[in-house]
Amino acid sequence: PADAGSGPVGPGGGRAYAPPAERKRFYQNVSISQGEGGFEINLDHRKLKTPQGKLFTVPSEALAIAVATEWDSQKDTIKFYTMHLTTLCNTALDNPTQRNKMQLICAAVKFLETDTVCYRVEEPAALAELQRNEWDPVVAWAEKRYNVAIGSSTSFLGPNIPASTKETFVSHLASYNMWALQGIEYVITQLKSLILSMGLIDRHITVEKAVLLSRLEEEYQIQRWGSVEWAHEYDLCELRARTAAGTLFVHLCSESSTVKHKLLQD
Repeated sequence: PADAGSGPVGPGGGRAYAPPAERKRFYQNVSISQGEGGFEINLDHRKLKTPQGKLFTVPSEALAIAVATEWDSQKDTIKFYTMHLTTLCNTALDNPTQRNKMQLICAAVKFLETDTVCYRVEEPAALAELQRNEWDPVVAWAEKRYNVAIGSSTSFLGPNIPASTKETFVSHLASYNMWALQGIEYVITQLKSLILSMGLIDRHITVEKAVLLSRLEEEYQIQRWGSVEWAHEYDLCELRARTAAGTLFVHLCSESSTVKHKLLQD
């Protein structure tokens, strides 16, 4: 069986799996098929397996096509670190940290206590104003959207998030399935913000906007002092790619309709 490679960054910044070295492409064709447990990925005549040896089976045809496209787009070597959807599926299937649904939800909601958009500076004044102008509208949207109180603080302790707010987000996240929750937590760890992540998943803001808002202070410093040549753009593109993949994963895991035209065959 073909190995599906490594997993994404896990909670606390650790990796669910150690990233493998690049591997020479060993297959010619990629296809999908429907099995008893869902949709499978075929590399030539071999069925894809997870790092723990489980059959790589995903819940929707749209997600299967997206994953198959990742494998099909690899050239002479397989660059696992570019295959974000594949690695997210590995984590959902193998669940290497052995967490249940409520543990996933609680880990996501805990980010409210250190949410990027809730921590503000008092100085310099220009950055404080930038944070108010850029972050306040997103916080206000979340408060209205979920009927909660969030607020912000300049204290290093952060804002005092009401228990009712946390309970509301727990209830909302419980409406997602386990696969989608893996994606939501992944997006949150990229943006360091539950609020920005929900704004993105709810289609209130774009990936580019969410990433920019998550890096607001860094972008301010870059505008003021300049950036290290190539490094800044690389980091920005990587963060956008991971955030976009996580968001797409959430939506594809909630997709139940069939896809009439297979992308790989067009």
